[in-house]
Amino acid sequence: MNDRQLLRYARHLMLDEIGIEGQRLLLDAHALVIGAGGLGSPVALYLGTAGVGRLTVVDHDEVDLTNLQRQIAHNESRLGQPKAESVRAMVAAINPDVQLRALVRRADAALLDTLVAGADVVLDCSDNFATRHAVNAACVRHGRPLVSGAAIGWDAQISVYDTRQADAPCYGCLFPADAAHQDVACATMGVFAPLVGIVGSMQAAEALKLLTGAGETLAGRLLMLDARRMQWDEIRLARQPQCPVCGGGHRPSERH
Repeated sequence: MNDRQLLRYARHLMLDEIGIEGQRLLLDAHALVIGAGGLGSPVALYLGTAGVGRLTVVDHDEVDLTNLQRQIAHNESRLGQPKAESVRAMVAAINPDVQLRALVRRADAALLDTLVAGADVVLDCSDNFATRHAVNAACVRHGRPLVSGAAIGWDAQISVYDTRQADAPCYGCLFPADAAHQDVACATMGVFAPLVGIVGSMQAAEALKLLTGAGETLAGRLLMLDARRMQWDEIRLARQPQCPVCGGGHRPSERH
């Protein structure tokens, strides 16, 4: 690290669990962020400010006026622009050392198979079950840890799915792909503005812990928030042997 980086990340360097070695790990890391909306905004901003060296942000959508109630990476000057490009501009304004690749595309299975293989950690900030299952399948296949968050109305959840751990479940263990799940859009249900900030910040925190090895992650635990009462509930999770994604003796590929 150069002198400017030592000053920029000084508050991380003072943490025993991170220090210089941990910060170097962040500077060398690559995080993949799926979605640049309510959750993806704080995720990308905090990963960028924390010094994660490379970010890839995938989102096919454009900035709309209705987004600005909660999607803090965007502003009125970027209405009509791709959200991924808007996030890149915001992160660059905060920390120009971060290399952020903005992909204005849908996160389909073929794209995810390529991108997940090159990432150190994946953060799912999408808003539909099809994408979440596609992201999960790619993470299991390539042995990458997945930080998954969701928020709608006043309710939210977050967990880490890290199948590198023998007993840790994947997203499909908890939400089977063949089960009947109904996607609910913010346009019809609404969303409490700070809720996505709370969950997105926690997703960024879990990713930084995974990249540095600091603390204990949420692998095997699902946190659920009722923001009306600001009450958290926790459910312990286990891998399901019958899970078609990670069960049945599946072994994720090793990274070389």
